Amino acid sequence: MPTIGVAVAIPEPWATELQDYRTAVGDTTATMIPTHITLVPPTEVEGDLSSIEEHLAEAAAAVPAFDVHLRGTGTFRPVSPVVFVTLVEGISQCEQLAAAVRRGPLGVDLDFPYHPHVTVAHHLDDVLLDRAFEDLARFECEFTVTDFHLYVHDDEHGWQTSHDFALRAALGG
Repeated sequence: MPTIGVAVAIPEPWATELQDYRTAVGDTTATMIPTHITLVPPTEVEGDLSSIEEHLAEAAAAVPAFDVHLRGTGTFRPVSPVVFVTLVEGISQCEQLAAAVRRGPLGVDLDFPYHPHVTVAHHLDDVLLDRAFEDLARFECEFTVTDFHLYVHDDEHGWQTSHDFALRAALGG
């Protein structure tokens, strides 16, 4: 059974900057994970992906493009050993998009309430998590989300883009 995920990719140059930071702080999983905002977490699916792709295309057509502003850091500790870059704009739009894609064939239960974020350190010791929290506290970028991606996990190469889904053009855009 393939394992898939659905996410908003962080654009360049910030994607590489954050991925390189994540690798430098010792998070070895970073080389296999594109920098992203998760919409559907890793999920095992049966059969081919055509019904999922059709569902995602319908969800994309219903949601307009939106702006995201990333600034500063947050953490899920002590519940989960994660440090992330926070969204200060685009939170509700990510929530709406995530709700739209997590229906039908992707109606998955989440382990935790949905909280859009960009992971920058995961499963590291507290010293390294504290370092990531401090080092990226002043990180900031802004971009427009015009699409999202279906990723398929490959054991050798990590998460690979399988399909892109363009969001509906924003009003006036």
